[in-house]
Amino acid sequence: MKIVIAGAGIGGLVAALSLHAAGLRDVRVLEAVPRIRPFGAGVNVQPNAVRELAALGLAESLAHAGTELTELSYHNHLGQRIWYEPRGRASDCDWPQLAVHRGVLQSILVDAVHDRLGPDALTTDARVTGFDPLDGGGTEVLLAHRCGDRPDSSMRADVLVGADGLRSAVRRTLYPEEGEPRANGTTVWRGVNRSTPFQGGRSMVVMGDGRWKAVIYPLAGRPDADGLVLVNWAVSRAATPQDTERDPGQEPPPGDGFPGAVSDWTCGDLRLRTVLAGAGSVGSFPMLDRDPLPRWSFGPVTLLGDAAHAMAPMGSSATTQAVLDARGLAHALATHRDPVRALAAYDRDRRPPMNRLQLLNRAKGPELVIDLAQERAPGGFRRVEDVIPAARLARVAESYARAAGFDTESVNTPSPYDCHRPSSGAHAEAVREP
Repeated sequence: MKIVIAGAGIGGLVAALSLHAAGLRDVRVLEAVPRIRPFGAGVNVQPNAVRELAALGLAESLAHAGTELTELSYHNHLGQRIWYEPRGRASDCDWPQLAVHRGVLQSILVDAVHDRLGPDALTTDARVTGFDPLDGGGTEVLLAHRCGDRPDSSMRADVLVGADGLRSAVRRTLYPEEGEPRANGTTVWRGVNRSTPFQGGRSMVVMGDGRWKAVIYPLAGRPDADGLVLVNWAVSRAATPQDTERDPGQEPPPGDGFPGAVSDWTCGDLRLRTVLAGAGSVGSFPMLDRDPLPRWSFGPVTLLGDAAHAMAPMGSSATTQAVLDARGLAHALATHRDPVRALAAYDRDRRPPMNRLQLLNRAKGPELVIDLAQERAPGGFRRVEDVIPAARLARVAESYARAAGFDTESVNTPSPYDCHRPSSGAHAEAVREP
């Protein structure tokens, strides 16, 4: 069975490693860029995804690459706490929640693919532009090349996996009338820079006032010689009438309030002015997602990760769900002789919960509690329970965790995607930060 994966992002690379681990050896990953360079900002790998990556033998590399987060808290713009919860092993999960730079995680996965699948398993400068079904099964994968004078080419595959992101060519071939991603008018600024540790050094803090929101968490557990740690931050501004008039891919105009609108926000020893000061490269982009699909798998072709379920960045779920997609896909192909039946089984397993999660994220997911507090107490509160019942806050957090599969009960269950299930205790111990 020849399996071709379009896209060498997190989901595509984990899919290649998972397929190899399941005994499927003829796997090719095709990446559009001529050279893979680390880029992006921080991502969260939730405990259910850490469990799956540890099953691939990546525990030690993951532990060295990022930091273990032990708590999450939501606050209003005055720094008053709306909701707090322990995370990862601090919440009795067998596995940690890890924060890591996306580029570093991708580099770990690229190295693992080269080591395990061989140097020819990953091909760059090979953009998948579409596919044509073949008589008798399989598909002809169409490729474009940007370097040199290489003409467009093609490659036969028994299975084609579209892991090619938000503007997936595989998805566009399956759904030619869908059009561009959906913009909600929200603008996001992101960056990574060195700052003083805050809230004990392992906390993720989310603050907001109903229009502006800031998400901050460390990417390193220990301060450097200057007493600083690498910190990921994202600041977003909800839509205005002017935003909705711009094209979805258009960058926001200058002078629109960032960073002044949030620079005076503080939360205990966390000061946004300090976090944002001296930031290097700051990216700004519109918040985009996709509508849920009625079907991912069509014969020998399927979708994975953002190509299947691009979602608004609420609840730190996108990277985790791409990992789970990859593991689910490999398990289906390893346990079904017929690849078409395997992809249909993968679709049945992963698509319904992802459709629900897309809609939950579109409705702001667990970050809904910030808007509730702003609506009910825009000037702040003495006790949050006077504004929002504690049971309501807990219900929002717990229902989202269950939907995303990182509630304690789900995490501590053996992986449903392991063809050979190792002892979870040994892997969990291996993930401990050195």
